[in-house]
Amino acid sequence: MMYFKRVEDLRVDNDKTQQEIADYLNCKREVYRRYEKGYRELPFSFAIKLADLYNVSLDYLAGRSDHKKRL
Repeated sequence: MMYFKRVEDLRVDNDKTQQEIADYLNCKREVYRRYEKGYRELPFSFAIKLADLYNVSLDYLAGRSDHKKRL
């Protein structure tokens, strides 16, 4: 299972609650919390939505790059 630390960091940096992001993704807060903590694997479709929301690349979101913006 992959843990995306930046998912939580981006949410906090953007002053969003877990509930707000869960609502954006159309899932329950507890389900979203488990994605953040790495207890459940984040679906690719949700990763795309989060990258769009925070205006970052998927590689940045996944910790594969330190470049926030898409190149």
